[in-house]
Amino acid sequence: MEYYQAPSTISDNIYGSTFFLATGFHGFHVIIGTLFLIVCGIRQYLGHLTKKHHVGFEAAAWYWHFVDVVRLFPFVSIYWWGGI
Repeated sequence: MEYYQAPSTISDNIYGSTFFLATGFHGFHVIIGTLFLIVCGIRQYLGHLTKKHHVGFEAAAWYWHFVDVVRLFPFVSIYWWGGI
């Protein structure tokens, strides 16, 4: 929905290129993080994660928090400074 309402396209100007690159790249990382958490949920359901063996889950949590913090860069640079 957001891409259809954007005032410029990826080939119009540097702002359009930056907008589509930043939001698309972030969206890709969100999809990877979601898959990572789904795999952890399946492993938890199957009993593969224990108190001593949970590195995969901890890595998924760190990755998800990293993606969440990185989300602030596109939000501030595109929506606050860019004024969309």
